[in-house]
Amino acid sequence: MFIFSVSSASDPFSEALLSLKSEFTVPPDVLNDWVIPQEQNPSPNIHACSWTGVQCDQNSTKVIGLDLSLKNLSGVLSGVQFNQFVDLIDLNISHNSFSGELPIGIFNLTSLKTLDISRNNFSGDFPIGISNLQNLEVLDAFSNSFSGSLPSDVCEIASVKVLNFAGSYFSGPIPGAYGSCKSLDFLHLAGNSLTGYLPIEFGHLQTVTHMEIGYNSYQGNIPWQFGNMSELQYLDIAGANLSGPIPKDLGKLTKLNTLFLFKNHLSGLIPVEIGNILTLSSLDLSDNMLSGPIPDSFSDLKSLKLLSLMYNDMNGSIPEGIAKLPELESLLIWDNLFSGTLPQELGKHSKLISVDVSSNGFVGVIPPDICSQGALAKLMLFSNYFTGSLSSISNCSSLIRIRLEDNSFSGDISLDFKLLSNVSYIDLSGNRFTNGIPSDIFLASNLEFFSVSNNPELGGTLPEKTWSSPALQNFSASSCNISGEIPGFQFCPIPFTSMEITSFLGNPNLCGAPLVTPCHNGNGIHTGMELRSRNHKIAWVLILSAIVVVLLASLFGIIYYRKQNVNRNWNLDSFGGLPNLTASDVLKSFDSIEAMESPHSSNSVCKAVLLTGMTVIVRKIEWGAKSSNLLMDFVNRIGNARHKNVIRLLGFCYDKNLGYLLYEYLPNGNLDEKIGIKRDWGSKHRLVVNIAKGLCFLHHDCRPAISHGNLKASNVVFDENMEPRLAEFAFKTISAMESGEYNGVTDHELKDDIFNFGELVLEILTNGKRKKWGMSVQRTPKDVILKEIYNENEVGASSSSKSTQEEIKVVLEVVLGCTTSKVSDRPSMEEVLKILSRLK
Repeated sequence: MFIFSVSSASDPFSEALLSLKSEFTVPPDVLNDWVIPQEQNPSPNIHACSWTGVQCDQNSTKVIGLDLSLKNLSGVLSGVQFNQFVDLIDLNISHNSFSGELPIGIFNLTSLKTLDISRNNFSGDFPIGISNLQNLEVLDAFSNSFSGSLPSDVCEIASVKVLNFAGSYFSGPIPGAYGSCKSLDFLHLAGNSLTGYLPIEFGHLQTVTHMEIGYNSYQGNIPWQFGNMSELQYLDIAGANLSGPIPKDLGKLTKLNTLFLFKNHLSGLIPVEIGNILTLSSLDLSDNMLSGPIPDSFSDLKSLKLLSLMYNDMNGSIPEGIAKLPELESLLIWDNLFSGTLPQELGKHSKLISVDVSSNGFVGVIPPDICSQGALAKLMLFSNYFTGSLSSISNCSSLIRIRLEDNSFSGDISLDFKLLSNVSYIDLSGNRFTNGIPSDIFLASNLEFFSVSNNPELGGTLPEKTWSSPALQNFSASSCNISGEIPGFQFCPIPFTSMEITSFLGNPNLCGAPLVTPCHNGNGIHTGMELRSRNHKIAWVLILSAIVVVLLASLFGIIYYRKQNVNRNWNLDSFGGLPNLTASDVLKSFDSIEAMESPHSSNSVCKAVLLTGMTVIVRKIEWGAKSSNLLMDFVNRIGNARHKNVIRLLGFCYDKNLGYLLYEYLPNGNLDEKIGIKRDWGSKHRLVVNIAKGLCFLHHDCRPAISHGNLKASNVVFDENMEPRLAEFAFKTISAMESGEYNGVTDHELKDDIFNFGELVLEILTNGKRKKWGMSVQRTPKDVILKEIYNENEVGASSSSKSTQEEIKVVLEVVLGCTTSKVSDRPSMEEVLKILSRLK
């Protein structure tokens, strides 16, 4: 038992806080002012009122608030000290590393209105007794390691408004008693291991505006009673194993702006009543088993920005009214059974950003105004029956990604490449284009991938400057009846030296690195070994043909063997992203891996299209027997990590010592490619903050922390909404596990991430010119750096620019702090994010 010692120079509140501190593991320079002075006479005032994180009443006679958040504290709390703080109103110990069970003594703080224990590592059952806190309004227990059942008595607290139990390991059903929370406004239960049926009692929640209960594994359907939650504005039940139809009663939620029901097993028609929700802004019903047409009533959803119905079994044509929705930005309906023509006014009335109608049965031409608002970045029409020309998009300068393969487009490839300055990916293969490849293709300065293969009537010659396109990585023009000479490769540094020697088999007269035979005449052919006669050439052709036959026979043998043995030793762990697939399905997909479109530098990374039509990024890893369990556990932790600014691991296909990590494929390129794009200050600030959020999640919300290990511009990729996500993270850790050299994530590794973050932010501030300047941020006067950044961001000296200048100064201070040479002086990502988030 804790015994308070009271002296003439102390008070029981300060003594209790010191006792509490004695249970912490405290970093240096934290809570250093928690000391009791030795000299004073007895006083009714509490010494602790001047301490960090302690709030007292006006007379300094009561402790009413304790905020120890973001202090990097750890330890197991006994809770016996809480008996002293009966007047405490706010208790915040979030964003720390406290572990063990939550001390039941917290429930003696009967005056509490706010209890925030989020982002810690409390474990075990959530203790009984929360209902003692009859004044509680906010209970935030997000991101811990609680298990067992959700506390059923929490809604005996009439005042509770916020309940957040997301991101732990709670199991069992949601208590029906949660439907009796009289004042509840916010409910978040997502990302646990909850099962059972959704409670029909939720229909009694008349005050809730925000509900997230997805990423669990329920059974049954969505109760029709959910339609009675009349104040609901946000409803997310994605990835929850739900089945049955979508209840038409959801159409009564007339204040709803977001409805996410994707990645379930919902079936039947979409109720026409959903069209009654005129406030709806985001609707995602993708990855289900829905059938039938898009309801005509959707034409009334004038606030709709996102309509995602992809990966279902829907059919019919798109209602013409969809094209007239004034706010529509993203139309994602790929992999269904839709037919007919696209509405011809699509793009005329709204700033479309992303259109993906691929893998359907559409016919007709591309709508003439699809790019008229100047915002269209992604146009995906592949695997349909479209006809006509490309005139609608010929000068669509906003386009980044164009996929029109496997259709019946014809005529000239009428793309004005000098205007397509942002485009990085163009696939026109499998169509009926004619009149050759345009000669100005090299003017597309960001073009990485270009394919016109299987256009048998294309003809023409390869443009002379084809290879001078500065970003071009993949070019495909097979089966196009092209004639003439192949242009010289003087503009491509083909990486011969990085290729295996086996890549040159059958060419005995080649010389130079990486081959052992040196060149003597500078032309890449060994002196005196030129073929001198037609018979000699024929002999070599026959030899090479024989080698090809043997290699093909071996290849087919390997493929046959793999297909015969694919199910024997392979397993597939799906993390909610690979519905209805087996290990056999995944391995069969690898037979058609598209290695030509690898957004990463490693040779072990490539793109594959799974049997479902889903495109994924595949990374191969191998490990020894000693690392197996450790690596498996780590991969599972990555797979279960979810954050909107971190790329998702969808699944892991593996056998005894070989595995394939399957990541979501994001088609919009990476930051390194787009670093020179002019952005206004607000856009840059959002970009920096979102990158910081992703890294903060890895460092502080994942337990134990995950270091990125290779944070740089090329490893920040963009999703369909051009939001940044961190890619290629944790592979330094995985490599250490593969080799058996892993000893846990060190603080030094996390601080290295923070250094790289600072460098990356400086690149964003300077539009990528920092490297060209050769600027060392720590060795260059601050005013010089600021001047360069102001100039690069066109920030003048006017009064209207003063606030922007001040914000840039704050961000530069963050950069300086992150990149300081003394590792221990670098801030944590939580501290960084807190500073950046304060800016407008």
